[in-house]
Amino acid sequence: MKKLQMVDLVTQYQNMKPEIDAAIQEVLDTAAFIKGPAVKRFEDNLAVYTGAKHVIGCANGTDALQIAMMALGLKPGDEVITASFTYVATAEVIALLGLKPVLVDVHPEHFTIDPEAIKHAITPKTKAIVPVHLFGQCADMAPILEIAAAHSLYVIEDTAQAIGAVYTFPDGRKAQAGTMGTIGTTSFFPSKNLGCYGDGGAIFTNDDELAKKLRMVANHGQSIQYYHDEVGVNSRLDTIQAAILDIKLKRLDDYAAARNAAADFYDQAFANHPKVKTPVRVTSSTHVFHQYTLLLSEGIDRDAIKAKLAEVGVPSMVYYPVPLHKQKAYQMDGDFPVTERLCAGVISLPMHTEMDEEQLAYISQHFLQVLA
Repeated sequence: MKKLQMVDLVTQYQNMKPEIDAAIQEVLDTAAFIKGPAVKRFEDNLAVYTGAKHVIGCANGTDALQIAMMALGLKPGDEVITASFTYVATAEVIALLGLKPVLVDVHPEHFTIDPEAIKHAITPKTKAIVPVHLFGQCADMAPILEIAAAHSLYVIEDTAQAIGAVYTFPDGRKAQAGTMGTIGTTSFFPSKNLGCYGDGGAIFTNDDELAKKLRMVANHGQSIQYYHDEVGVNSRLDTIQAAILDIKLKRLDDYAAARNAAADFYDQAFANHPKVKTPVRVTSSTHVFHQYTLLLSEGIDRDAIKAKLAEVGVPSMVYYPVPLHKQKAYQMDGDFPVTERLCAGVISLPMHTEMDEEQLAYISQHFLQVLA
């Protein structure tokens, strides 16, 4: 059995090496390293895949969030609501721009932002909501969009962990993660479901005028070279990364199927275990399993579990050990019982596209043993 890893990018590359190498070589042969034709080709293909009218590549997922907020004209002091149970980048960009992060709790079943908590956090200064599509499935967008419409708020979807997930509205309409709000953002960090071989990100919108502004902000505030109409940034998806992503985009649905097969194996292995809760799959969203995250029963020593797994070669991770509202940079008072329970009890097992049954059986067997 091969060495277990949280994400096996080496094997993934080896399984498509000729195509990836040829795509990289094409860029090298043309030397079109910045804004080469592969960038537009990938943006167009990702737009077709997601159903977004416009896709704008950028340097990384954090930049995507920053560009989105800049393009919307949010001003220092404006409040932006997001979840406390997420990676720091979501709140980091809000604070970086002089906006005020307003953190709220998440739903106890699916761990995404709680619409009821959003309602209670809205003030006259609130200007936007940033729902995070966590671990591979969509936040509950129907009520979030209703709340936003009622209060004239922007919705910026953080889709870094759920690209390819499909949300079903109560009326049966379907939409991909990142295409439902005012703007969607994503990351192409190598370990993401659609990951490049460096840094990369993208922004989605269905608004023509907003798309123009997003492109300007990402390109030094210019639409014509040397004429700067907006304060912007320098954030580009480079051509080599776009070429790689275009190859991997063709496999994204297959990757999701492989991740779901691995999750099904884990689910069956841990079903009804008294010491652990398997991930809830909501009926409103498909799941693309960026992470397979379990919730340990209260009182279980998670550090001991992780140490025992490591002894037998099974890696594990904690996403996330400290909630944002307790981070020194973002401390705020409030009631966050679900977030704090999750931060104390979640543990993630290996999840990637190249897992086989031997590996899954080994991981499951040893996880059950250390739980005993």
